[in-house]
Amino acid sequence: MTRQEKIVKTSIIGIVVNLILVAFKATIGILVNSIAITLDAVNNLTDALSSIITIIGAKLAGKAPDKNHPYGYGRIEYFSSVIIAAIVLWAGITALMESWPKIFNPDVTSYTTVSLIIIAVAVVVKIVLGKYVKRVGENINSQALVASGSDALFDAILSLSTLIAAIISIFWHISLEGILGVIISIVIIKASIDMLRETVDSMIGSRVDSELSRKIKESICEVPGVYGAYDLSLHNYGPEDMQGSVHVEVDDTLSALEIHNLTRNIAIKIFEEFSIILTVGIYARNDKHHEIREDLEKIASEYEEVLEIHGFIVFEEMNLATFDIIVDFDADREKVKNEISDKIKQLHPQFNYIIIDDYDVSD
Repeated sequence: MTRQEKIVKTSIIGIVVNLILVAFKATIGILVNSIAITLDAVNNLTDALSSIITIIGAKLAGKAPDKNHPYGYGRIEYFSSVIIAAIVLWAGITALMESWPKIFNPDVTSYTTVSLIIIAVAVVVKIVLGKYVKRVGENINSQALVASGSDALFDAILSLSTLIAAIISIFWHISLEGILGVIISIVIIKASIDMLRETVDSMIGSRVDSELSRKIKESICEVPGVYGAYDLSLHNYGPEDMQGSVHVEVDDTLSALEIHNLTRNIAIKIFEEFSIILTVGIYARNDKHHEIREDLEKIASEYEEVLEIHGFIVFEEMNLATFDIIVDFDADREKVKNEISDKIKQLHPQFNYIIIDDYDVSD
């Protein structure tokens, strides 16, 4: 079964279960005059609608690349997640507007044994559904399914709170409908904002997962002839389509053919292990002036803001030495670079130094 088929199958299961819960909860909510149960039914309806949007998004995202969209349509899944978040936010705000007045003017609620049993069953069903959807989403890297699964587990907690409020109402004749409705509304609103923030981060381009970055670099360094992997940059064109680039440090004596074979082996290795298409660039390594490199690394170690120095190379015919530096985003980058440049020039004045500014985009 393909990833798209798994998303569709899981979403259909979610739709069917949620619609059944909507029918039962809405009926009970109206019969016993419970705003909390009615709002819980509305929340299940938005869950079903979210699953429908997830299916549509998965179908559209699965379209093959074409001339106008050579990277495919994978990012459509992010747009579907934004739509889902907006729907959930609307449901939360609507619920809040309905619930707030009930705190000051509570309605009389008459629960029945049948209504309580159905609410209890709904709690169990939502827990099972939530765990299933979330597990599938994690296995196939579907942000929308993970969000739906988490939301279902949270719904179970909200339904449980409704059940507790009903029991309190029966035994102590205290109405918590309005208060519970407001709490449910706030929870729904917060969940939608979190979902929206996570999706927008993916669309903008958030930091690469540090564990993934380290694993990729470690895998590259396992290739014979590679002294280090740097400047890893990854971009996603959907949850299952990631491409990027990296620089590797190799001996400056390698021929073009040897470099070609080396970079090709690295690209194939990373694709087989991580399903990532990687473009490999080269840093030439020459230990002839290793004393300068060692002094440079010692100077850099004095600065907590300096995360890494790499790509060091000396061009004797031009009396020039260059290297890349990664300085923390929060530091005064220019100040740090100038100080390091001055210090290394004092120790080895026979060369001019060019510092290439890199950014901390991984690890």
